[in-house]
Amino acid sequence: MRGPTSRFLRALEWALLGAGAACVVWYVGVRAAAEFVHARQRATLERTIVARTLPGDEERIPAPGPAPDPGLIGELEIPRLGVSGTVMAGDDDGVLRVAIGYLSGTPPPWQDGNSAFAGHRDSIFRPLRDIRIGDDIRLATPHGEFRYRVRRTLVVDPEEIWVLGPVPRVNLTLITCFPFSYIGHAPRRFVVQAEKIQSAGP
Repeated sequence: MRGPTSRFLRALEWALLGAGAACVVWYVGVRAAAEFVHARQRATLERTIVARTLPGDEERIPAPGPAPDPGLIGELEIPRLGVSGTVMAGDDDGVLRVAIGYLSGTPPPWQDGNSAFAGHRDSIFRPLRDIRIGDDIRLATPHGEFRYRVRRTLVVDPEEIWVLGPVPRVNLTLITCFPFSYIGHAPRRFVVQAEKIQSAGP
């Protein structure tokens, strides 16, 4: 005969199993949504780049398909880590759930200055924990393709917004939460700073 403690433990076990299953379903759904957005925005970006490289601006006819998303910044890749994600304007939860967010208070990549991108440590930017000095970062945008080399990494407090400002020999800053293994709202930020070493016009 089961006592109250046994029934409680059984109920707790089922509750934990249910919560775990819900987390797995949520994660799979978020990843699927991110992959869908990435594929759609990659197609839009490719159409835009092709259109810009065609000769004869006055006779150019837009390719069929959806209009370019005004919030689309480009596609970022870190080949050694296998990172590939769409970069979109904004850093709210709606953007960061499915893409890398461009912080609009910083210059866009096709202008001079330090462009800043943010991403979730539990999704697209998870591999940043293994990034190394000297790693290549590639960014394809409607305004051209850019290549960066990682100069340094650092851990800062959320209030240290100086990393978003002008920094010598830094043209791209990637930001995610830290520690990577922390459960809940992480207290610090992991920052990657990279220097632009190559650019190509559209």
